[in-house]
Amino acid sequence: MTSPDSLEAEDHRYHVIRAGFTGDVEAVTSGLSHNDSTVRATSLRALARIGKLQHNELTRALQDTDHEVRRCAAELSATFHDVNLCALLHDEDVFVAEMAAWAMGEREHPSDDDINTLINAVHNHAEPLVREAATAALGSLGDSRGLAAILHACNDKPAIRRRAVLALAPFEGDEVTAALQTALEDRDWQVRQNAEDMLHPRGY
Repeated sequence: MTSPDSLEAEDHRYHVIRAGFTGDVEAVTSGLSHNDSTVRATSLRALARIGKLQHNELTRALQDTDHEVRRCAAELSATFHDVNLCALLHDEDVFVAEMAAWAMGEREHPSDDDINTLINAVHNHAEPLVREAATAALGSLGDSRGLAAILHACNDKPAIRRRAVLALAPFEGDEVTAALQTALEDRDWQVRQNAEDMLHPRGY
Protein backbone atom coordinates (compact mmCIF):
# COMPACT_ATOMS: atom_id res chain seq x y z
CA MET A 1 0.00 0.00 0.00
CA THR A 2 1.24 3.48 -0.84
CA SER A 3 2.25 5.47 2.21
CA PRO A 4 0.79 8.96 2.79
CA ASP A 5 4.20 10.51 2.34
CA SER A 6 4.86 8.84 -1.00
CA LEU A 7 1.35 9.62 -2.20
CA GLU A 8 1.89 13.26 -1.35
CA ALA A 9 5.15 13.23 -3.30
CA GLU A 10 3.49 11.57 -6.28
CA ASP A 11 0.67 14.09 -6.25
CA HIS A 12 3.13 16.97 -6.07
CA ARG A 13 5.15 15.52 -8.92
CA TYR A 14 2.10 15.35 -11.20
CA HIS A 15 1.16 18.85 -10.08
CA VAL A 16 4.59 20.04 -11.20
CA ILE A 17 4.31 18.20 -14.52
CA ARG A 18 0.92 19.77 -15.25
CA ALA A 19 2.19 23.19 -14.25
CA GLY A 20 5.10 22.76 -16.64
CA PHE A 21 2.76 22.30 -19.55
CA THR A 22 0.59 25.25 -18.57
CA GLY A 23 3.52 27.57 -17.91
CA ASP A 24 2.82 28.03 -14.20
CA VAL A 25 6.38 28.88 -13.15
CA GLU A 26 5.53 29.41 -9.49
CA ALA A 27 3.94 25.97 -9.19
CA VAL A 28 6.85 24.32 -10.98
CA THR A 29 9.42 26.10 -8.83
CA SER A 30 7.65 24.97 -5.66
CA GLY A 31 8.90 21.47 -6.31
CA LEU A 32 12.57 22.44 -6.13
CA SER A 33 12.52 22.37 -2.31
CA HIS A 34 10.34 19.28 -1.91
CA ASN A 35 11.73 16.58 0.38
CA ASP A 36 11.24 13.92 -2.31
CA SER A 37 14.07 13.79 -4.85
CA THR A 38 11.83 12.75 -7.75
CA VAL A 39 9.80 15.90 -7.30
CA ARG A 40 12.93 18.05 -7.27
CA ALA A 41 14.22 16.42 -10.46
CA THR A 42 10.83 16.77 -12.12
CA SER A 43 10.80 20.47 -11.28
CA LEU A 44 14.17 20.95 -12.89
CA ARG A 45 13.04 19.27 -16.10
CA ALA A 46 9.77 21.20 -16.15
CA LEU A 47 11.57 24.51 -15.73
CA ALA A 48 13.97 23.61 -18.51
CA ARG A 49 11.07 22.63 -20.77
CA ILE A 50 9.42 26.02 -20.43
CA GLY A 51 12.71 27.91 -20.63
CA LYS A 52 12.61 29.22 -17.07
CA LEU A 53 15.44 27.29 -15.43
CA GLN A 54 17.81 29.73 -13.73
CA HIS A 55 21.56 29.49 -13.22
CA ASN A 56 21.31 29.58 -9.42
CA GLU A 57 18.65 26.85 -9.35
CA LEU A 58 20.79 24.60 -11.49
CA THR A 59 23.93 25.27 -9.47
CA ARG A 60 22.09 24.45 -6.26
CA ALA A 61 20.76 21.21 -7.76
CA LEU A 62 24.28 20.14 -8.70
CA GLN A 63 24.99 20.00 -4.96
CA ASP A 64 21.80 18.11 -4.08
CA THR A 65 22.11 15.24 -1.60
CA ASP A 66 20.40 12.88 -4.05
CA HIS A 67 22.42 11.47 -6.94
CA GLU A 68 19.46 11.41 -9.36
CA VAL A 69 18.87 15.12 -8.86
CA ARG A 70 22.56 15.83 -9.44
CA ARG A 71 22.49 13.67 -12.56
CA CYS A 72 19.45 15.51 -13.86
CA ALA A 73 21.10 18.86 -13.14
CA ALA A 74 24.28 17.76 -14.89
CA GLU A 75 22.32 16.77 -17.99
CA LEU A 76 20.50 20.09 -18.09
CA SER A 77 23.77 21.97 -17.66
CA ALA A 78 24.77 21.09 -21.21
CA THR A 79 23.17 24.32 -22.42
CA PHE A 80 24.32 26.43 -19.47
CA HIS A 81 27.88 27.21 -20.44
CA ASP A 82 28.54 29.29 -17.35
CA VAL A 83 27.68 26.43 -14.97
CA ASN A 84 30.87 24.76 -13.82
CA LEU A 85 30.68 20.98 -14.07
CA CYS A 86 34.33 20.19 -13.49
CA ALA A 87 33.99 19.10 -9.87
CA LEU A 88 31.13 16.80 -10.80
CA LEU A 89 33.47 14.56 -12.76
CA HIS A 90 34.61 13.38 -9.35
CA ASP A 91 31.13 12.83 -7.95
CA GLU A 92 30.77 9.85 -5.63
CA ASP A 93 28.16 8.44 -8.02
CA VAL A 94 29.79 7.28 -11.24
CA PHE A 95 26.65 7.92 -13.30
CA VAL A 96 26.58 11.54 -12.19
CA ALA A 97 30.20 11.90 -13.25
CA GLU A 98 29.45 10.20 -16.56
CA MET A 99 26.57 12.60 -17.22
CA ALA A 100 28.71 15.60 -16.35
CA ALA A 101 31.27 14.51 -18.93
CA TRP A 102 28.54 14.04 -21.53
CA ALA A 103 27.12 17.51 -20.82
CA MET A 104 30.52 19.14 -21.19
CA GLY A 105 30.89 17.44 -24.55
CA GLU A 106 27.56 18.89 -25.73
CA ARG A 107 28.50 22.51 -25.11
CA GLU A 108 28.86 24.77 -28.12
CA HIS A 109 31.35 26.98 -26.31
CA PRO A 110 33.26 24.84 -23.80
CA SER A 111 35.57 26.64 -21.42
CA ASP A 112 39.27 25.94 -21.07
CA ASP A 113 38.44 24.32 -17.74
CA ASP A 114 35.97 22.00 -19.49
CA ILE A 115 38.59 20.87 -21.99
CA ASN A 116 41.35 20.44 -19.43
CA THR A 117 39.10 18.57 -17.00
CA LEU A 118 37.99 16.14 -19.69
CA ILE A 119 41.60 15.57 -20.77
CA ASN A 120 42.61 14.90 -17.19
CA ALA A 121 39.69 12.48 -16.76
CA VAL A 122 40.73 10.48 -19.83
CA HIS A 123 44.22 10.09 -18.43
CA ASN A 124 43.58 9.72 -14.72
CA HIS A 125 39.99 8.96 -13.71
CA ALA A 126 39.67 5.73 -11.74
CA GLU A 127 36.31 4.80 -13.30
CA PRO A 128 36.42 3.37 -16.85
CA LEU A 129 32.88 4.60 -17.50
CA VAL A 130 33.97 8.17 -16.85
CA ARG A 131 37.10 7.81 -18.96
CA GLU A 132 34.90 6.53 -21.77
CA ALA A 133 32.44 9.42 -21.42
CA ALA A 134 35.26 11.97 -21.29
CA THR A 135 36.82 10.46 -24.42
CA ALA A 136 33.51 10.70 -26.25
CA ALA A 137 33.06 14.27 -25.05
CA LEU A 138 36.43 15.33 -26.42
CA GLY A 139 35.54 13.75 -29.74
CA SER A 140 32.22 15.56 -29.77
CA LEU A 141 33.91 18.89 -29.09
CA GLY A 142 36.56 18.32 -31.72
CA ASP A 143 39.00 20.65 -30.00
CA SER A 144 42.58 19.99 -31.10
CA ARG A 145 43.75 20.10 -27.48
CA GLY A 146 41.87 16.88 -26.84
CA LEU A 147 43.45 14.83 -29.59
CA ALA A 148 46.39 13.55 -27.55
CA ALA A 149 44.03 12.33 -24.83
CA ILE A 150 41.85 10.51 -27.38
CA LEU A 151 44.93 8.84 -28.85
CA HIS A 152 45.87 7.81 -25.32
CA ALA A 153 42.40 6.32 -24.86
CA CYS A 154 42.97 4.14 -27.92
CA ASN A 155 45.13 1.99 -25.62
CA ASP A 156 42.66 1.76 -22.72
CA LYS A 157 40.03 -0.91 -22.00
CA PRO A 158 38.00 -2.30 -24.94
CA ALA A 159 34.88 -0.16 -24.39
CA ILE A 160 37.04 2.94 -24.19
CA ARG A 161 39.05 1.97 -27.26
CA ARG A 162 35.81 1.55 -29.23
CA ARG A 163 34.71 5.02 -28.22
CA ALA A 164 38.17 6.51 -28.80
CA VAL A 165 38.30 5.29 -32.40
CA LEU A 166 34.99 6.99 -33.12
CA ALA A 167 36.11 10.11 -31.26
CA LEU A 168 38.89 10.54 -33.81
CA ALA A 169 36.31 11.47 -36.47
CA PRO A 170 36.81 15.27 -36.27
CA PHE A 171 40.59 14.99 -36.56
CA GLU A 172 43.08 14.44 -39.37
CA GLY A 173 46.80 13.83 -39.62
CA ASP A 174 49.41 11.10 -39.53
CA GLU A 175 48.82 10.32 -35.85
CA VAL A 176 45.12 9.79 -36.45
CA THR A 177 45.70 7.58 -39.48
CA ALA A 178 48.29 5.55 -37.60
CA ALA A 179 45.94 5.04 -34.65
CA LEU A 180 43.16 3.87 -36.94
CA GLN A 181 45.49 1.50 -38.77
CA THR A 182 46.60 0.06 -35.45
CA ALA A 183 42.97 -0.33 -34.38
CA LEU A 184 42.36 -2.50 -37.45
CA GLU A 185 44.46 -5.15 -35.70
CA ASP A 186 42.86 -4.73 -32.27
CA ARG A 187 41.91 -7.92 -30.41
CA ASP A 188 38.39 -6.54 -29.90
CA TRP A 189 36.24 -7.00 -33.02
CA GLN A 190 34.16 -3.89 -32.33
CA VAL A 191 37.28 -1.75 -32.20
CA ARG A 192 38.35 -3.27 -35.52
CA GLN A 193 34.92 -2.63 -37.02
CA ASN A 194 34.87 0.98 -35.85
CA ALA A 195 38.30 1.55 -37.34
CA GLU A 196 37.21 -0.02 -40.63
CA ASP A 197 34.14 2.20 -40.74
CA MET A 198 36.25 5.26 -40.03
CA LEU A 199 38.82 4.49 -42.72
CA HIS A 200 36.34 3.21 -45.31
CA PRO A 201 32.92 4.79 -44.69
CA ARG A 202 30.04 2.89 -46.24
CA GLY A 203 28.84 4.42 -49.47
CA TYR A 204 32.23 5.83 -50.45
